[in-house]
Amino acid sequence: MTDMSDQPRAKHVPVLLDRIVELFAPALSGKPAVMVDCTLGLGGHSHALLSAYPELTVIGLDRDPEALSLAGRRLAEFGDRVRYVHAVYDELPTVLVQQGVTELDGVLFDLGVSSLQLDVAERGFAYSQDAPLDMRMDPTTGPTAADVLNSYPFAELARILREYGEERFAGKIAKAIVAERAKEPFTTSPRLVQLLHDVIPAASKRTGGHPAKRTFQALRIEVNGELEVLRRAIPAALSALAVGGRIVVESYHSLEDRLVKRALTELSVSTSPLDLPVELPGHGPELKLVTRGAEMAGEQEIADNPRSASVRLRAAERIRRAS
Repeated sequence: MTDMSDQPRAKHVPVLLDRIVELFAPALSGKPAVMVDCTLGLGGHSHALLSAYPELTVIGLDRDPEALSLAGRRLAEFGDRVRYVHAVYDELPTVLVQQGVTELDGVLFDLGVSSLQLDVAERGFAYSQDAPLDMRMDPTTGPTAADVLNSYPFAELARILREYGEERFAGKIAKAIVAERAKEPFTTSPRLVQLLHDVIPAASKRTGGHPAKRTFQALRIEVNGELEVLRRAIPAALSALAVGGRIVVESYHSLEDRLVKRALTELSVSTSPLDLPVELPGHGPELKLVTRGAEMAGEQEIADNPRSASVRLRAAERIRRAS
């Protein structure tokens, strides 16, 4: 009999793995170091980092209890060099207090939906599979995608489709959802996918990718509060970085990437008045950007792992403590 619990791990291919190990080298190599993997997932990035840096301790956060269990098995060889925490990454300040950690040498975010969540049909993240409309990253708590579809008023549905899915036809789709749910509540993905096929104009379906992609993205972001969580988590992570510590973030859509870019850029410039000939004490940049813009996966990696096609990687190093 096939061990189903091992299948997601077998399919898991960490994105930009070698590059991430390289980016953390100045912060983690040759010394005892502590970092937080804010999105532990199946542990692929943490495994590579723990292997590369023998004195590293990783605090692994994930909101998904199943991911923590699978990562624990994958990382068992590292013993107490890994600490597992069931938490959403905007809870980082509380986690650090609980762990007795005051400063971090590294922070990693691999944002978006994990391989585990995509590959297990019952989780409801993939529009190509017949599954319940769930989409919760932590399946033990909170409203599901079906709850959103069946209870949100028209205006709110249109807003999340437009803002989180960047969907041009948000109004038309929201109107159709409200009409259809009056006949029968939404419960599984095929009915929603069919509605999107029917509503979105044929010309857009020919050029804009799968017609369900943007709506499913919007629902997932809303269900998990992803952007609100990220807005709190990035500043918290930056505040926890020691001088010389590094943050690396992998984003998979423009909404995440813009938020990350803004947070890193704001701390990488001087706050001295522009007309002053000298830098005021305590007003210099706090961060140094260590990637030039956003880095992307190469052609070979995209061919080997199609999920890497949309990745945007940014990294920065703390060079000064805040005043």
